[in-house]
Amino acid sequence: MANSSETVGFIGLGIMGLPMARNVLNAGFPLVAYNRTSSKVDTLAEAGAERGESPADVAARSTVIVTCVTASQDVEDVVVGTEGVPGILDGVRPGSVVVDMSTISPDVTRGLAARLSARGVTMVDAPVSGGEQGAIGGTLSIMCGGEAEALERVRPVLKAMGRTITHCGPSGAGQTVKLCNQIAVVLNNLAMAEALVFCQRSGVDPSVMLEAIASGAAGSWQISNLGPRVVARDFAPGFKVGLQQKDLRLALEAADRLDLPLAGTSLVHQLFRAVEHREGGDIGTQALVQALEVLTGVEVRSDRQPQL
Repeated sequence: MANSSETVGFIGLGIMGLPMARNVLNAGFPLVAYNRTSSKVDTLAEAGAERGESPADVAARSTVIVTCVTASQDVEDVVVGTEGVPGILDGVRPGSVVVDMSTISPDVTRGLAARLSARGVTMVDAPVSGGEQGAIGGTLSIMCGGEAEALERVRPVLKAMGRTITHCGPSGAGQTVKLCNQIAVVLNNLAMAEALVFCQRSGVDPSVMLEAIASGAAGSWQISNLGPRVVARDFAPGFKVGLQQKDLRLALEAADRLDLPLAGTSLVHQLFRAVEHREGGDIGTQALVQALEVLTGVEVRSDRQPQL
């Protein structure tokens, strides 16, 4: 059991947030939970968590406040508040730490950190990688920006949710590294998709190809985890295209401010746009292959699952 000297507030109980909050509770931390759809708090309440009435209420009753929501505006709304829903700033106590585990703009992160600092509150940006299964298993990779002392204070809480916790630098650095992660992820996804389409057109079983290259220099998380889904025509989301597109927009906006061309990232962003147009944003990111299938007239499939 964890040292429960900290009371953890958790705001945002979506596909990622709910299992992450459950792992914090299971680690022995007192937990106060809030979600806009209050029914999502039910399972945590049954396991011993307390219900928060608003972000401000959660902040007033916690010493470490974790946020896990969708986009920059959502984090701003949670921290600053909206009409009728008071935010963290309305209830937080000096000396508390806010840990934002969403993926948002580094610039927005730095702005919110400054507003919290003016209230005597420290902010750690701590976006994650590992998807829903990593959230469930507590094996996420967590990229952290902010003061090293604040990170060490909240590290026991983060260890309940992740296996790899890296201090990347000052405020916003965690978000920057997460965008680097997303750039690498989507380009690996594109590499996998192109290899599968080429293999299929060439008349070789794509499952055999995946088995042959997964443990070599071309191996990647996408080859081992998304490749088998593609050949099975399973496009259920582990991570949704709509969320991936949100992250790519953040990366491309940041690159624009840096006057930096990201040719590959821009290409994948446009290919995902085609997928969104055909299938919507809730399909899994392995559906990137569908954009290439439309361009080539090739459909990737196999009668067997690769043994990876």
